[in-house]
Amino acid sequence: MRQTVRVCMPRYMQIGKGSVGTIVDILGVIGNVKCPLIVTDKMMVQIGHVAKVTSQLDEQGIKYGVFDETIPDPTDTIVKEGIQKLKAGNHDCVIAIGGGSPIDTAKAIAVLSQGSDDILDYRPPQQFNKIGLPIVAIPTTAGTGSEVTHHTVVVHSATQDKISCRGEAFVPTAAIIDYELTLTMPRRLTADNALDTLTHAIEAFVSSKRCLFSNRMALDCMRLIGEFLERAFNDEKDIEAREGLMLASTLGGLAFSNASISLVHAMSRPLGALFHVPHGMSNAMLLPQITSFSLESAYDRYAECARVIGFASKDVSDEVAAQELVKGLYRYQVDMEIPSISQFGIDQTEFESSLNKMAKDALASGAPLFNPRVPTEEEIVKLYQQAW
Repeated sequence: MRQTVRVCMPRYMQIGKGSVGTIVDILGVIGNVKCPLIVTDKMMVQIGHVAKVTSQLDEQGIKYGVFDETIPDPTDTIVKEGIQKLKAGNHDCVIAIGGGSPIDTAKAIAVLSQGSDDILDYRPPQQFNKIGLPIVAIPTTAGTGSEVTHHTVVVHSATQDKISCRGEAFVPTAAIIDYELTLTMPRRLTADNALDTLTHAIEAFVSSKRCLFSNRMALDCMRLIGEFLERAFNDEKDIEAREGLMLASTLGGLAFSNASISLVHAMSRPLGALFHVPHGMSNAMLLPQITSFSLESAYDRYAECARVIGFASKDVSDEVAAQELVKGLYRYQVDMEIPSISQFGIDQTEFESSLNKMAKDALASGAPLFNPRVPTEEEIVKLYQQAW
C-alpha cells in the first residue's frame, strides 16, 4: 500500500433531503457563474427533476440552457453536440442532472470544450488535471458515484471502444446528493446501480492501489449496501434504505476514484460498448465469477468484505469467509433477478466472435493490473465464457 496518496473529490458536497433546493447557493459559492448549461436526458425533463433546478434559476433571473440529448453509454458524437450547444450559448458552467451517463457526458463537455474535442486524446494512461469549466453534478440514481470521481467514460463511435478519461479535470466542482431524487427509480435500476456501487467498493478495497482513505470509504459503502440493498429492492418507498444506498454510492465513488477499479469493470465495459448491456447490470453479471477467480490472491481482503457486508461471521477463517462472499454475491444475482449474459439476449455467435476483442479491450484499459490476481488474455476469455 502506498504511504501517501493525493485525494481528489469535489470542492463542495451538499448532502441530504432537499439538497437540490440549494442549487443557487452552490452556484454562488462557486462564483462568477452567469449562464450554466444543464446537461440531462429527456426522462429527467419528463419526470420533473430538471424543473426542480430551472425553477430556482428562473426565480433568481439566472440565464441557462438545456441540453437533454444525452444517451446511455454516451458517445463522443453526443459530447461534441453538447460542446456546440455550450459554445453557442456562451455557457460558463455545466450542471449535470441524471444518472451516470448524463453526469459523464457533462463532465466530458466541460473538459473537452476547453481543449481537444477528440476523445482519443484522453485515452489512458493520459491524465488531465487542467481544470475546465465548473461542474455541478446532481445524481438521480444511487450507483455510479460519478458525482465525486475523476473519471468519465465515453464511447468512441468509430471503434465502439469505451474510453475511460481520467484526471482532476473531471472531478465535479460541486455535488448535490439528494436521495429524494432516487424515489422514482424502478426495482431493476435500484438493483443494478446498487450492485455497481458494491463492485466499486470491493474492487477499491482489494486494489493494489488502495490506501487508508479509500479503504474507509469502501468499508462504509459495503456496510450500507449489506444493510439496505434488499430493503430498497423490496420496497421502493423505503426512505431510510434509499438514503443509505445514495450515501453508499457516493462513498463507493470516493473509494474507487482514489484507489482503482479492476477486473470486473475492465470486462464489463466491452459488454456495454459492443452489446449495450447497462453498466450496472454488466458489473452484476460478472462480479461473483471474477471474485471467485481472484480469491486465492487476497483471501484476507475478500474475507473482510464478506464480514462487513454481512455474508460471514468474524469467527470463521479468512478462506471460509471469502468463499461466503462469492456465495453471497451469487445469491444477490438470484434475489435481484440479474440475468446471465445469455439471458440478456445477446446472440451467442456474435458474442463468441467478439471474445478476443473484448479481452484485448479489457486488458488495454489497464484496470486488470490492479486486480489481486492479474489475468492473461486467455483467462479473460474463459471468464467471459463461464459468465455466459
